[in-house]
Amino acid sequence: MLAVTLPLVDSLEQPTRTPSPPPPQLFSRAAVAASCVGFVLIGALQALYGPSIPALRDTYGLSPSAAGMGLSAHFIGAVAGVLGFDRLFGRIGNRRLLGWSYLLMAGGAAGFALAPTWPLALGLALLAGLGFGGIDYGLNQLFAVGFGHRSAAMLNILNAHFGIGAVLGPALIGLVGAAHYPAVFLGFAALTLPLLLCLAGVRDEAPPRGGDTGADGDSDAGAGARRHVRARSLATVLAAFVVLYVLHVAIESGVGGWEPTHLETIGYGATAAASATSAFWLMMTVGRFLVAPLALRWSAQAIIAVSCAGMTGCLLLAAIPAAAPYAYAGAGLFIAPIFPTGLPWLLRAAPRAQRAGALVMAASMVGGVAAPPALGKAIELAGVRAVPLILCAISAVCLVTTGWLIRAASPSVLPTPPPRPTPPPPDEPAPAAERTS
Repeated sequence: MLAVTLPLVDSLEQPTRTPSPPPPQLFSRAAVAASCVGFVLIGALQALYGPSIPALRDTYGLSPSAAGMGLSAHFIGAVAGVLGFDRLFGRIGNRRLLGWSYLLMAGGAAGFALAPTWPLALGLALLAGLGFGGIDYGLNQLFAVGFGHRSAAMLNILNAHFGIGAVLGPALIGLVGAAHYPAVFLGFAALTLPLLLCLAGVRDEAPPRGGDTGADGDSDAGAGARRHVRARSLATVLAAFVVLYVLHVAIESGVGGWEPTHLETIGYGATAAASATSAFWLMMTVGRFLVAPLALRWSAQAIIAVSCAGMTGCLLLAAIPAAAPYAYAGAGLFIAPIFPTGLPWLLRAAPRAQRAGALVMAASMVGGVAAPPALGKAIELAGVRAVPLILCAISAVCLVTTGWLIRAASPSVLPTPPPRPTPPPPDEPAPAAERTS
């Protein structure tokens, strides 16, 4: 995995845009690699709860809904971790914050594996989620401000490793059997601890919020964008980003949760439906690696606009039974860049909002929990065959929201001020029209 990651990082070293002030050097090469491994681990941890449900029911004598509370406790802890990390950001060094987050996640995961009672297991899942949220927000925030114009590319690489973990976790549970879930949780907890040794490569001082993220024309157009956003309601801009993040996470969880049921309803076998769903998650991971070099040439808003348009088209195409498996895979490819690419855009669009990143990430996590029941109710009313059309309608809202944000907060659509006239040098005569007799 690292043999792929480090060459990708090296390939992004050469700037392809007009040089801008150098970004703060927050990570050594070893720290970048360790951060990617950390995202593999948090991706795996989040994905382990679902496949473990049969064994959890047997171990603790739980109903299906009670067994599903493990993931809910994890998400509650993750939201608290995001908000807590944000509250301490700039007050405590980055190394200490990340170190405590790794320890909380490792301790919570190990405790969950060994807990003798279900209430204690839920408390430890919440503790693991607390560390998860700190790592997720902390590394995303630092990557968003620490690589200049390469931030969007690096964030896509970082979050692609989350997808690798989300595929590996359930695969390991399937390989060893759900009954052996404690060993898998313990293994991932143990793998977290060596990452503490790499935190020396992370700069301890926090960079300023809303700092340079390497946008094109940061000196002139960026200042114009800030004035433009101040003229509008900052709350409205932030609300639009929250809508974009919550809804695209709803689509992600909706496809992952309902694609197998929809495909079986329209005539595909259970094996084919499960394989198509795996392809959706795989394409999300591949899409982030593919977008990383494109993010050096395209603006964040352009990438997200194309992503939302492609996602909407693919979900509409998924209503055709013969095309559905391929269309869902295409939706995974297009949805992939939205989360990581939107963070640098958010920091540029709302530089005065000190907690913009935490607000959006916490809202997206809450949306990931709240969206499945809401989608389930809509599908109950409209029927399973309407799944792609319901998700397509949500995607269309994402596209409209992106279009509004491009107008409201993008420096690329703002008129650039005319250049100031340069006064003539003092040793040259003024132009004839300006001379006096």
